Amino acid sequence: MPVPTQRDPEATRRTLSQWLHRHLPGVRVPHLETPETSGFSSETLMFDAETPDGARHPCVARVAPVHYQVFPEPRFEEQHRLMRVLAERTDLPVPAVHWSEPSPDVLGAPFFVMARADGRVPTDMPPYHMDGWVTEVEPDERAAMWWSTLDILARLHRLDVRDLDLGFLDQPAWGATGIDQRLNYYEHYLHWAYPGPQDIALRALDWLRANRPDEPDPPVPLWGDARIGNVVFDHGVPVAALDWENAVLGAPEEDLAWFMFIDRHHCDGIGVPRLPGFPSYADTVARYEELLGRPVRDLAYYEILSGFKFSVIMARIGQAMIDFGWIDETSEFPHDNNCTRLLARILEETT
Repeated sequence: MPVPTQRDPEATRRTLSQWLHRHLPGVRVPHLETPETSGFSSETLMFDAETPDGARHPCVARVAPVHYQVFPEPRFEEQHRLMRVLAERTDLPVPAVHWSEPSPDVLGAPFFVMARADGRVPTDMPPYHMDGWVTEVEPDERAAMWWSTLDILARLHRLDVRDLDLGFLDQPAWGATGIDQRLNYYEHYLHWAYPGPQDIALRALDWLRANRPDEPDPPVPLWGDARIGNVVFDHGVPVAALDWENAVLGAPEEDLAWFMFIDRHHCDGIGVPRLPGFPSYADTVARYEELLGRPVRDLAYYEILSGFKFSVIMARIGQAMIDFGWIDETSEFPHDNNCTRLLARILEETT
């Protein structure tokens, strides 16, 4: 969700140009795009860095949130560190990270600069099943987008945590790796996000605690926000996988369930048909099991976990809408929205 920002484009261009001179002497930044709104998790600045030899380097600067944040503990440095590992030591389509600045003195918050990938990203506003370029492409291209993102997911889940030194993704302050951490963190997050009623989310949390399954395999790296809306595509081919700020360690089923739940929210959850070409969820599970090399477990549990996590995020978005004056503070949106209603239906079906 976009939030208001007041960054001055020309002043930002000059400041960024001066900073880039440390890394690329003689560099020019002829133009910089600063959005009128920016995301909760980070701000995106797009520009070209032109070097004296005439080379043009398309870049993106990701700036840590300064205006408003959706998560109680931003994990900006962990996102930067993970993207470096994935870009430099794996074959996943993660943009190369060129430089980073940990100090807030330059742009008002830490930031890093990465390569910019050309392509298109499925939209969340409006959801891609409702409107936008995804509704206009052929069904075969939609299928290619879906399967290629699932392939990224399975390749991520086959990475060796120890070999890549990914232990920094663990969050032991919230409990044992996996479900225990997730439930404790999101319970904390829920109470931070919005002070009003949260009947459906709390009902889901109670069910999740009472029905917690075993996670017998060693934890794997999880994207944390696995969805086609976090991939840049070129005619169905993924050229960049983005937004790694929610990455954690856990069971692969957690990512897979989120991948399907977000898609279900964008069609069933908002009351529009799922676009032709997108593979069924049953076929998705079957293909994923082939890619992972084992059957998935307890997927119904992880679907409810996905709905619970997204309900918490929606509560925070609702609180932001109140804070920005877009809805009244008495609005039921933070606790009664498309996500919570979908979660309530799934709880009824499961329980």
